[in-house]
Amino acid sequence: MENLTMQITGMTCGHCVAGVKRALEGVAGVTVDQVAIGTASVAYDPSATTPADIARSVEEEGYHVVSAP
Repeated sequence: MENLTMQITGMTCGHCVAGVKRALEGVAGVTVDQVAIGTASVAYDPSATTPADIARSVEEEGYHVVSAP
C-alpha cells in the first residue's frame, strides 16, 4: 500500500467531506484514512489504481485537487 495526501479546493462543509469520502471509497484499492475540509489522505494499492485515478474521482464529485504528489 502507498499513501497519498491531496489538497482539495471547493470543500466548505460536512456535506462536501461526505461527498469526497464517498467518491474515494468508490475507487477500487483505496482505503480512506481521513477526509477533512480541504484535504484527504488515503492508502491505495498501486496494482489496483493510480493517484491520477484517485484525484479524478474527487474531481468528478465537483471539487478540484490542487496537489497530489
